[in-house]
Amino acid sequence: MDASKAHHWWVAVDDTGTNHWSRKVRNGEAVVLAGLSELLALTSGVRWAVDLTGTAPALLLAAHGQQVVYVPGRTVNRMSGAYRGEARTDARDAYVFADTARLRRDFAPVEVPTNLAADLVLLTTHRSDLIADRVRLLNRLHDVFTGISPALEATFGYADHKGALILLTGYQTPAALRRCGQARLTRWLAARSVRHPETVAATALTAAHAQHIQLPGQDTAADITADLASQVLALDERLKQLNGQISESFHTHPQAAVIESMPGVGPILGAEFLVAAGDLAAYPDAGHLAAAAGLVPAAKDSGRRTGNLHRPKRYSRRLRRVFYLSAQTSIIRDGPNRTDYLKKRAEGHKHIPAIIALARRRVDVPWALLRDNCLFTLAPPTAPAAAAGHRSRGSSLTP
Repeated sequence: MDASKAHHWWVAVDDTGTNHWSRKVRNGEAVVLAGLSELLALTSGVRWAVDLTGTAPALLLAAHGQQVVYVPGRTVNRMSGAYRGEARTDARDAYVFADTARLRRDFAPVEVPTNLAADLVLLTTHRSDLIADRVRLLNRLHDVFTGISPALEATFGYADHKGALILLTGYQTPAALRRCGQARLTRWLAARSVRHPETVAATALTAAHAQHIQLPGQDTAADITADLASQVLALDERLKQLNGQISESFHTHPQAAVIESMPGVGPILGAEFLVAAGDLAAYPDAGHLAAAAGLVPAAKDSGRRTGNLHRPKRYSRRLRRVFYLSAQTSIIRDGPNRTDYLKKRAEGHKHIPAIIALARRRVDVPWALLRDNCLFTLAPPTAPAAAAGHRSRGSSLTP
């Protein structure tokens, strides 16, 4: 099935790769069900393959209730070169999907998500989009505000300084800040609940007194700066609400406490982990989970050249990011994570390789905790507790 928003192209091949059925199907419930009935009438055994698992084929995946496998785009791209012809059509792509799934039996199955899983996917994806919008707005704000006063732009870290953003909604130019004065500016900031208004006002006025030249386009840039600052503040409020919504949904998962007990993992990263990892049953051991996150080097041997390792190309970027960020957060406080990190640094490794090495070591812990359904503790479990944990193996990570 070559899936898209408006329509899908379905192709059915037999055990020899012969094309028996090819049809363009509109992405609507009645048409999808009619096509499924027609296709299932041809044979009693159908194996399904799809190239997308997002929102476009959601109706299709939920309608038939049969097993579906996911054929990655990289695989399809390379397999396409093995077939005759250079034309690229939906029908040809669907045939490549079907024939590839016929030849290979190692593709991951696609499961219809539960309501909790679907909610977390949508919420975390929306949060990533909002954060990307925030970064874009901040970059634009820095660029425009530099055209007003480079000294003022360099004074505050606008990425995480709410008081500075509030200041820019009312005062953007050095001249306006000087006219306002220390006392009046402090009262104005205090009325808008800015923390340490005296310090913010004094810092801004110090930078304002360092520039008396009016740059070209300053008035227009000031209006744009105020608008951008207001958008960032509004986006921060939306992100705050969204974080609460994600946290509330995450804590309804039966193993939320287990995931959150890991050092460096909170509700947001925990939700990202649930979305990126999926079902724990898909990973026979912690090594498979680490490989899925791209934390296990791949061999690159040829002839006499052996023992060469390189960073893998096929892995979940989202899952790798979860383990990387959680490892980076875990080294803030003293403990075994910080000790392992400092040990790698003492061996001559730079920051990023040391964090990646720590992230690989940490993969073993959540996998074992979720398998045994027990909370993380620095002290090793007692024998009865360990035995009880092993009896509870097989717990599912799927929301």
